[in-house]
Amino acid sequence: MARLVASYRWKLTPSFPNGSLVYLSTKGACLTMKPRITLITLGVDDLNRALKFYRDGLGLLTKGIVGTEFEHGVVAFFDLQNGLKLAIWGRKDLAHEANVPLGPRSATEFTLGHNVASKAEVDTVVAQAQKAGATITDPPHEALWGGYTGSFQDPDGHVWEVAWNPDWDIAD
Repeated sequence: MARLVASYRWKLTPSFPNGSLVYLSTKGACLTMKPRITLITLGVDDLNRALKFYRDGLGLLTKGIVGTEFEHGVVAFFDLQNGLKLAIWGRKDLAHEANVPLGPRSATEFTLGHNVASKAEVDTVVAQAQKAGATITDPPHEALWGGYTGSFQDPDGHVWEVAWNPDWDIAD
């Protein structure tokens, strides 16, 4: 694919009916990334602790730790919804696989959002996370945008926001 891209001139063009942007070449070839995320991987310092938090504490379904036969492949996957998976993987192994330097942990790089169907469900999920070992960083409260929200950090410092938005329909 890299040779194909290098041999064409590409122009970013709104093309598809959904308005997504694609790169079109002068020879009619098309290259686009489909708007889909299938895996969210969290780098963790202690895989067993993270497994216990997500499986036992939050109740996420998993087959447990796999990949032990590989030097940098030890990981656990959790099934979420519509084919989306959450993975937990050692930070050192993740840095090795991505060929990037291992940096310090930072809770402000991104957050994970878990939207629920009611204010009461926000309270329930935040309490469940705290019981599982999470640190509550922002207790549930009325949000300035009209919803209800609370945030916690998992044992590795990843920030989760649990929110009810009155404008969103959440299907189970």
